[in-house]
Formats: sequence, structure tokens, C-alpha cells
Amino acid sequence: MTMNMNISNYYRSLSAFILLGPLCFGQYQFEVKDASKNYDAIIHIDNCFSDQCMDKGTVELFNNNNTKVQTFTSDNLVLHLGEGQRLERGKVIPLKKEQSPLIFGDFNFDGTEDLAIRNGNMGNYSSASYDVYVFNSTRMAFVKSKELTDLGSNYFDFFETDPVRKRIITFGKDGCCRFFTTEFEVIPQKGLDKVLEKEEDSSEDGYVKVIIKEKKNNKWTTRTKVYPSDQYNR
Repeated sequence: MTMNMNISNYYRSLSAFILLGPLCFGQYQFEVKDASKNYDAIIHIDNCFSDQCMDKGTVELFNNNNTKVQTFTSDNLVLHLGEGQRLERGKVIPLKKEQSPLIFGDFNFDGTEDLAIRNGNMGNYSSASYDVYVFNSTRMAFVKSKELTDLGSNYFDFFETDPVRKRIITFGKDGCCRFFTTEFEVIPQKGLDKVLEKEEDSSEDGYVKVIIKEKKNNKWTTRTKVYPSDQYNR
């Protein structure tokens, strides 16, 4: 009789574990409040260690009325704690903008706020990489952009935006002495068009060779100039 009761209790416990999974033990939770003018976020990550997290996680986005608007997942959310912060399961830990694995901005220059979510270190020289979601006004939801995710994942860290010229600017490097800048024009309803490539090569002692390839009227031109190292500023 006792053995049957123990077996019954075991299977009840096992069923609860299967149903609830990690909720039985709690996840690490973080809150981001100052990264966006329109949204706050709650981040859940399964595993953290020391002063950083690098694991699968979810991001819950809330509007200014504290209504949840969308949930996202990332296979590798990466974030670092600030000085004096301590990991504790079940406790909501606040993150400053510079700690957050989220980047908000108008990446496609349509007047609405978009979102980039850290997806590991897949960028140039193992730099930060991001999945990029643009806000779709028709669906009233964030939709993942393949083009912008490629730019956010394959270059050196996250890209910059130039809202005046409506361009996205990416960076890269090769070894100690070669740096690359690439600019893409954002064309509404069409996508991205690469319009500039710039290479700065300081491998020759005392000099910097700059090669600029630029697209104008669907034609590419190339300009090359060599500067003394002490007279060149990147």
C-alpha cells in the first residue's frame, strides 16, 4: 500500500514538472524601462552565471498603458549586470539602456519605432548580433526583417542610421589595419540598395590608402587616395 502511494505521488510530481517545466524553478527576469519612448520590456532568460546571461530567452513588450503588445524569442539573449547588481531567480532586475539586449529606433525611416533583439555574437570578429523587427502599421505588429537582420548580424556590432539621407551604415574590419564602411539606402516599399563602400587600409607603414566605391544613377565609380598617417582622421 505504501509503495503504491509513493509511486502515485511520484507520477503526480512528474506530471507537474512536465506541465510547468522551468516555471517550477523560476527564470531570471529583467526589466527595461528607459530604452524606448513607447515601450517597456520584461525579459526572461533560462540560465545566467556570474554577472552575465547568454541563453535562450523571451522578451515581452508592453505599451505605455502597461498592455502587453507582443512576445519575442531569442536563441541567445546576451546581457551584463551593472556594478552592485546580483542575480536572483524570481526577482525582477532593472536594466539600464546600455545594459539592455534591446535596441529601439526607426530603422527603416517610416516614422514608427522598430526593435532589434540580441541574438548572440555572430557579427564580424564575434561582435554583437541582432534580430531586427520593423513595425508593420497594417498588421499593427512587429515583423522580422530578413534584410535588416542580415545587416544586424553579419557586420561589426549594430549598424548606424542616417535619417537625413535615409541610409543605414555598417562597419567591419580585417586584421589590424583594414576597416570597411558600407552604406545602404532605404527605398520605401522596395528594400535596401547598397550605394557606398569605403575601405581604409593602413597596412603600409606611414600611409593610409582610402578606396571609395560609390553608386550614382545606377553606375559605380571608384576613387582612391593615399594620405600620410599623421594627417588622416577616420
